[in-house]
Amino acid sequence: MNVLKFGGTSVGSSENIKKVIKILDDYSQTEPVICVVSAVGGITDKLLNAGELAQQKNESYLSEFKTIKAIHLTILSELISNKNDSAKEYVESTLASLKSLLDGIYLINELSPKTKDKLVSFGELLSSYIIAESLKHQGLDALRKNCQDLVVTNANFTKAEVNYGITNANIQDYFKDVSQRITILPGFVSKSESGEITTLGRGGSDFTAAIVAAALKVNRLEIWTDVSGMYTANPKLVKQAYPIEKLSYQEAMELSHFGAKVLYPPSVQPVLNLEIPIHIKNTSDPEARGTIITNDKSNGFHNAAKGITNINNIALLTLQGHGMVGIPGFSKRLFETLAIEKINVIFITQASSEHSICFGIDEGDAYLAALSINQTFENEIALKKIDPIIVEKDLSIVALVGDNMKNHQGISGRMFSALGRNNINIRAIAQGASEKNISTVIAQKDVKKALNTIHEGFFEDQTKQLNVYITGVGNVGERLVEQIKQQRKYLKEQLKINLRIIGLSNSRNMIFDESGLSLKDWKEQLAIGEMASIEGFLERNKSFNLRNSIFVDVTANEEVSTIYADYLKESIAVVACNKIACSSAFENYSTLKKLSVKYSAPFLFETNVGAGLPVIDTLNHLIASGDKITSIQAVLSGSLNFVFNNFDDGTKFHDVVKQAQKEGYTEPDPRIDLSGVDVARKILILARESGTQLNLEDIENTSFLTKDNLNSNSVDDFYETLIADEAHFQNLFASAKNNACQLKYVAEFNNGQAKVGLKEIPKEHPFYNLQGKDNIVMFYTQRYPEQPMIIKGAGAGADVTASGLFADIIRIGN
Repeated sequence: MNVLKFGGTSVGSSENIKKVIKILDDYSQTEPVICVVSAVGGITDKLLNAGELAQQKNESYLSEFKTIKAIHLTILSELISNKNDSAKEYVESTLASLKSLLDGIYLINELSPKTKDKLVSFGELLSSYIIAESLKHQGLDALRKNCQDLVVTNANFTKAEVNYGITNANIQDYFKDVSQRITILPGFVSKSESGEITTLGRGGSDFTAAIVAAALKVNRLEIWTDVSGMYTANPKLVKQAYPIEKLSYQEAMELSHFGAKVLYPPSVQPVLNLEIPIHIKNTSDPEARGTIITNDKSNGFHNAAKGITNINNIALLTLQGHGMVGIPGFSKRLFETLAIEKINVIFITQASSEHSICFGIDEGDAYLAALSINQTFENEIALKKIDPIIVEKDLSIVALVGDNMKNHQGISGRMFSALGRNNINIRAIAQGASEKNISTVIAQKDVKKALNTIHEGFFEDQTKQLNVYITGVGNVGERLVEQIKQQRKYLKEQLKINLRIIGLSNSRNMIFDESGLSLKDWKEQLAIGEMASIEGFLERNKSFNLRNSIFVDVTANEEVSTIYADYLKESIAVVACNKIACSSAFENYSTLKKLSVKYSAPFLFETNVGAGLPVIDTLNHLIASGDKITSIQAVLSGSLNFVFNNFDDGTKFHDVVKQAQKEGYTEPDPRIDLSGVDVARKILILARESGTQLNLEDIENTSFLTKDNLNSNSVDDFYETLIADEAHFQNLFASAKNNACQLKYVAEFNNGQAKVGLKEIPKEHPFYNLQGKDNIVMFYTQRYPEQPMIIKGAGAGADVTASGLFADIIRIGN
């Protein structure tokens, strides 16, 4: 004999009930089936709401009743032909009795626990009748038995306690003579020994099914719901969550206690006592394997942890004070006070110093708990031996569960470090001696991020999700997006990095998608996006609160650079192509570096110097390994190198600069490059990364431009001055040619001093043959005193700059 229980969502519509009928038909082909059903989804809440409205003399209870009536009559008409007048008459008669009860509540202005039980029992009584009649209408051999005739309880209304001696005898006596293939039972409902209607409380339908299964000692209890078993995490919050094939009873109860809605532990205690397996199945996907819960703790799952779960709307209360230390009885008085007020304690932790006791309760009980505790300890509070109770709200408990966690080292460390890296503050921690559960209290706003972070670390195939926000999708930014689009599959398969672009912005518009933007038509999406805002971009990033978030700045905008600190404080990594932040006042640069460490948020800016060349990365590795930089010589401007490699006595300086701008080697305003400011910023950044405290004004900048060039009012005006001063530039070239030299714009750092300027480079120098837009950096260090470490390659261009940004993103992923 099989015992199957179907929850409210499984019987929430005629379509779902048809699925239930199909399942029952299939099962009944081989052996008899007992089917326990809940009320139609949402009806119990509607019944309670109608009762409360009636009690409050609010006539809108009539509207709620009409909704309840319409739902049941609609389901009935969709399942059974209108010719079946007896079924319709029964349902309407039952609904009329419900209406009379509500009218009575309205008249006497009272909704006692006894009346409440009678009220909510209508849900299961109606659903079970409709399903039984539908089965008969399909020609199946079925009957309905009212569980109120079988399950006997005490008179503790709304949460009655079962008299198992009488109940088990009733069930066994009844089913030994049942000949029908399918028996429908309403769950949740029962009667007291004196014949009064009672209910079994939260999880009542599961409880009914467990009682019947235990009484008949069946081989397995099946609980059918709207999901394919118990998941590694809430699939509504963690998209990568998946069903757990097997769980031990203890694991299932731990997961259910901390928020997993599939199973309510106390309700299945009867089958747990007899070690009857529980199989959780999906009504909409009967072929899915579901989850089997047994007493087998070595159930073959490769992870030490089995699942993550959470409870929201938690209040954390703390009783603390020096007067508690070494004084027995504080815990007893505290928890007795809560017990008297019938306040359930969900979470407890106590400092080893005995200076404080911290516990979590439902947020709705916080006011009463605080009031009662302060009254209990009124004398100690007045004498300042302890403080008034501290109440913190808007919290959640997140728990990691698994029988085998005890035998694995470092579980807690992995969990806490993953949360810390994502700026998730842990307010309290509790772990039982069995080590089957590690519970943390965190801000409720961080629950989704926390669940995804822990799930990624424990249950996914070592794939790390990176959530990227890019501002500045011009020439370089566009290439970066396209490179990411091209490489996403490779990153996922080879590097185990799931890289998603969540937000894009240019100077006009911005777009977002919390699940990741489709990159097929991102330009079209951006063109019709919402109005761009630097602050708005940050706020949307914060509101999504996604793990492993990365902000990428591909602008040259000073205002954007001033907001890096706000990102880092949210543990959001920053990747910057923009040089302004790292070449701003030393205090700001230093602050950003410190914030990066404090909030475990990488701050990477490789492309500030040398575009895609690993200049800063190499420098950092040298210093980290204990080496010391003594001097740096470099050609750091790909644009200036391009200009002077293409300028000669047969060209015009104006035309070469125009060509460099057209090909994307200079900034939109070429004065930034030609003035030497850009090179000065780069050598400043290298000097700072070498450990020297310098500011931009400390760098000697010998410009090769004329006063008119430097004082030009606009880009167009600047180009006019270049034409006018052509002779000046020709003289520079002629001097270099006469000396058999090449013109190179050189940056130098030596003995704590830095300078930039145009130099004539002789043939024997490594800079002489530097071609095109290439950069070169020579590091002289204690380990490389005579022959420097040289880094050379393309130092300008959209593709190589984008690849440098991409490399920084991958560094964060690794």
